[in-house]
Amino acid sequence: MRPFLAALLLAAAPLPALAAPVKVEEASIADLQTMMTSGKASSVAITRAYLARIAAMDRRGPALRAVIAINPDALAEAKVLDAERRAGHLRGPLHGVPVLIKDNIETLDPIATTAGSLALKDNVTRRDAPVVARLRAAGAVILGKTNLSEWANIRSTHSMSGWSAIGGLVRNPYALDRTACGSSSGSGAAVAASFAGAAVGTETDGSVVCPSSLNGLVGLKPSIGLVSRTRVVPISHSQDTPGPMARSVRDVAAMLSAMVAADPEDPATAGTQAHDYVTSLSPGALAGVRVAVLTPEGMSLDLSAAFGQALAVLKEAGAVLVEVKATDRKGLGAAEQVVLHTELKADLNAYLATTPPAVRARTLTDLIAFDSGHATAEMPFFAQETFEAADTTKGLDDPAYKAARATSLRLAGAEGIDAMLKAANATVLVEPSYGPAWYSDTVYGDQYGGPSSSELPAVAGYPNLTVPMGLVRGLPVGLSFIATKFGEATVLGAGYAYEQRSHARVPPRYLPTANALPGLEAAR
Repeated sequence: MRPFLAALLLAAAPLPALAAPVKVEEASIADLQTMMTSGKASSVAITRAYLARIAAMDRRGPALRAVIAINPDALAEAKVLDAERRAGHLRGPLHGVPVLIKDNIETLDPIATTAGSLALKDNVTRRDAPVVARLRAAGAVILGKTNLSEWANIRSTHSMSGWSAIGGLVRNPYALDRTACGSSSGSGAAVAASFAGAAVGTETDGSVVCPSSLNGLVGLKPSIGLVSRTRVVPISHSQDTPGPMARSVRDVAAMLSAMVAADPEDPATAGTQAHDYVTSLSPGALAGVRVAVLTPEGMSLDLSAAFGQALAVLKEAGAVLVEVKATDRKGLGAAEQVVLHTELKADLNAYLATTPPAVRARTLTDLIAFDSGHATAEMPFFAQETFEAADTTKGLDDPAYKAARATSLRLAGAEGIDAMLKAANATVLVEPSYGPAWYSDTVYGDQYGGPSSSELPAVAGYPNLTVPMGLVRGLPVGLSFIATKFGEATVLGAGYAYEQRSHARVPPRYLPTANALPGLEAAR
């Protein structure tokens, strides 16, 4: 049996032998460490508890379909880490903590890195992406791989977030008929459902922030150049980055601290140095801090009320709130599209050239042909017009591409986030991350026209931290904290101070729908 299929079956199979009296639901990284330090639970027992939870809930029960594959070596890794702990050796704050990795990031485990596509079902590289190697070095147990929007949601503009040919459709733990967003859909749903202590997603534009917001999580899209992108299935070297997703700001800070490092194979990270983002967190971080407030147009009354409550919490925490006007983004979307299409072809071709011989698709052209030849499995809901458009681009030396990148950076950075912060004389900008989750729609794909905080920081390469700000009609919404490049300590500090006062996160209830509300039927 192929390693990929074996791992996939493990994710779906019952694991009665792995049942353990360890409560991992809603447990923080600090909680897990306390269990292990006190001797109440070992890493093996905690890993077994997460595996049992995945077995009970991922393909049965609410059937979240958040996990593509279980790492068959996870328990062995936990056993080694337990032995190291007994010997007095701790690798770091993540020692013994199980984490999940989005399935477009390579791991050396005997499982494939598929990006959700059948074209990569044999992509067993047996090599760690540097970001995964960093997590292992910090003591994390690599529990398995999470489902995602196939190809990180870049194949079509009519896609349905959270669906992949390999993993099926991820379901939102708060309302199973709603989207988990994407492309880090599985990472979002899995962490919300307590399938692991934390997870790693990736973002090009919204793919960490949106699933974190819609699944009631804290998620950080880091600055470009802070975390290595080597051995991550790419879209765009200008905008791609892995990012941590967890149930608290402290846990995200702990994950980020382990992930940050310079990588000689990723020039963007040159000069980057390790940093501890946890120790500087303080509930008083907002006292006297000027905060730029961007209020999107067209918010629903419910979302507007939630945003107003969040602003009141910021003010109570000592923040000085300064309203700012949105900057002119005319031309930004078109420029970003040129950049993403051009870099997709160049970067994906370069990545495919490094895959094992068992992977037959070696170029974007090959992938398009593969999808066409396997249309029933690969394209039951949406096509691949973005792939096809990207395949016509002229390369990284094309003057049109270079001009589009310059326009993108100017509109998103100097004339976007930088300008708004300058107008408010502020160090951090806040706005709603997204509205509540929309329906998963197999006919029309993603149907969302509400606010989104992702575009400017994604294009500029700046940090974007989303923190839960409560529920709107039973569905989570988030508050974004945005700063200039390498302002991670700023957004984490502000987000932590807000979180410690708001306590706005509500665990999921796995309801079949969010529409079980009074008022749906007329009074009689």
